[in-house]
Amino acid sequence: MKNLLYLLLCLIIGTSCSRQTSLIKPWEKGAFETQKYRNLFAEMGYKQIDVESKLRSVFDDVFHGPNKVYFEVGDSMAYISDIKNHDVRTEGMSYGLMIAVQFNRQDIFDRLWRWGKTYMQHQEGPLKGYFAWSCRTDGTRNAQGPASDGELYYVTALIFASNRWGNDTGINYLAEAQHILNCSMEKDGSNRVTPFINLEHKLITFVPDTYGGRFTDPSYHVPAFYEVWARWANDGRADLWRECAKRSREYLHKSIHPVTGLSPDYNNYDGSLLNSNRLIGDAFRFDSWRVPMNIALDYSWACADKDWQQKYGNKIQNFLYSQGIDTFVDQYNIDGTQVKDTLGAGGYKALRHSVGLVATSAAASLMCTHEISRKFVDKLWNARHEPYEDGYFDAYYDGLLRLFAFMHLSGNYRIIFPEK
Repeated sequence: MKNLLYLLLCLIIGTSCSRQTSLIKPWEKGAFETQKYRNLFAEMGYKQIDVESKLRSVFDDVFHGPNKVYFEVGDSMAYISDIKNHDVRTEGMSYGLMIAVQFNRQDIFDRLWRWGKTYMQHQEGPLKGYFAWSCRTDGTRNAQGPASDGELYYVTALIFASNRWGNDTGINYLAEAQHILNCSMEKDGSNRVTPFINLEHKLITFVPDTYGGRFTDPSYHVPAFYEVWARWANDGRADLWRECAKRSREYLHKSIHPVTGLSPDYNNYDGSLLNSNRLIGDAFRFDSWRVPMNIALDYSWACADKDWQQKYGNKIQNFLYSQGIDTFVDQYNIDGTQVKDTLGAGGYKALRHSVGLVATSAAASLMCTHEISRKFVDKLWNARHEPYEDGYFDAYYDGLLRLFAFMHLSGNYRIIFPEK
């Protein structure tokens, strides 16, 4: 009887039933094979003109609006600032490069690259090729050492820039990507500097030095990026990068809690907790928000681990949904219990229903097979990015993750193949 009622409903309301059905059937092949991308907003019935308008609006919030985090310097440079922390980070700069190449904005890309190369990248010495992870907005370095996720995104964005614009418009993008990779692989532990890939485990380090190289950060793992390097870095290491992609997927299986789907900010290469008794490390906090979106990207592009990834997407959404679709907070112990102490940000310390996590948990819908994934997408569409009651506002991290999620869910976060 229920099936008959459903069929009658479909006849009455037409294609909306087929949209709902497709929503809970994630694609079975990745874009490396198909060169096609899922527009989940359109599947859910949002008009394409509204999707495009919304995406432009979210992009403008980050790059042009009153709360922008992108600032041009002179005629040829620009930076992205973590405004709440009053600095420029390789995280944000490399994200900016990726966004710029995805939107075909060579002007923005080149400005960001020139600023990063001028002020952040080491041109000589033991750290040659690496980027100082934090600078003041005038270019003065707050730290000399790199954070490995910055290099990960720099290399991938530069390869995409080479594929999209070639290498003869003023910046040899491919040579710059190869320079980062070659410099990294030449590190041998001298002066405490190591490759940003741990060559024993074939996994990305937290920091490429003799301390930070002993563990990793789950949110740094984007296996599909290594697939990009294997195809187009042309650095003679294609087999290594394919192995890194394989190892990264295997590591994520061990890193994620089997019930909640939550992951810690940092952990050991075997997926076990550091047990360092530090505030940052063993709990699901700000870094960890990125994990569902990164796994969704790997699903969308490679689809090489689809069965596990579908279960993971359902798992983390089920946990967050159990905490309240409008009320889940942004920090938990990985078993889902409440943290004893809250990590602060920008001078504020509070548990929040953060836009950044709303965004990344919605992006996970690309690989989910259950009905509630629609609710996460709707919540992102309707989420307001504005100050909280206590005055806290994060234009930078929340804003960038929000933009990435809209790119994913509208089918606009793509593998950039070489121009023919």
